[in-house]
Amino acid sequence: MRSQKEIRQSITDQIIQALKDGDLPPWRKHFSDDPNAPGLHTSLSTGAPYRGVNQLVLQLSAMRRGYKSKWWGTFNQIRQQNSSVRKGEKGHRVILWKPISRTRADEQGNDVDEKFLVMREFVVFNAEQTTGLEKFRVGFSKPTGNPAGHYEEADRVIAETRAEIEYGGNLPAYRLHDDVIQMPFRHQFDSPEAFYETLLHELVHWSEKESRVGRKEGHKYAFGELVAEIGACQLMAELGLPTCNFANSAAYVQGWLKGLQNDSKFIFAAAAQASKCADYILSFSQETVEELEEAAA
Repeated sequence: MRSQKEIRQSITDQIIQALKDGDLPPWRKHFSDDPNAPGLHTSLSTGAPYRGVNQLVLQLSAMRRGYKSKWWGTFNQIRQQNSSVRKGEKGHRVILWKPISRTRADEQGNDVDEKFLVMREFVVFNAEQTTGLEKFRVGFSKPTGNPAGHYEEADRVIAETRAEIEYGGNLPAYRLHDDVIQMPFRHQFDSPEAFYETLLHELVHWSEKESRVGRKEGHKYAFGELVAEIGACQLMAELGLPTCNFANSAAYVQGWLKGLQNDSKFIFAAAAQASKCADYILSFSQETVEELEEAAA
């Protein structure tokens, strides 16, 4: 069994190599409106998207192996679907945070209960590595929805946060001193996707205000931009919108590489913080849906 340090370093090395090779970062999805395509990579057993660094690891694995399906499961989970992993297929390692409790003696000799999380690895396979999971493959069913509907949903999600957004000028930014997002007008962007990706990036910065999610201790500029980059891409995937090009993040790659090379926890912390920010932003519109469902009951 690999140690905590070895697991972190292995994942970090994969992401460093992808950035050095000039590949799209593993948090940027290839667009498809097929219901079985990423989006967010998803657990076969729970139907929930993978969180934190697991999402990045599986995106990277899919890019390298050419998998189009978003669905992943363990060997036993696939068997429970009356399917099997094809002979010779290799699995992909993801991590599970396992809660551990123990009792230790403090300096006064008193018993103290401690609870903490330990990282463990487990192996998953993509639906395309199996026989019998055809319904989880791209092309099995027809695409749902339409781009216009996705844009409307994005507008609703943004509006429900009630973040103050001012339009005008050429530079998008979040102003911490007055808690305002500054954005160019929509028509100044090359595409609707570029507009939403930029706005969601700034909205992630907005969510990191101390009274909201709050910033990670020791927050640095490159780290903050990585959080906003990953968070915006997660939100785009959640809303069914494609991320655009690599130009916006290319300027930060050297800073990210430096952080990754100096600290194997860097990408874990950034991915976890990005997931928290994305969940916070989505929570406003999800609460509205719940209230409407209760009212209709």
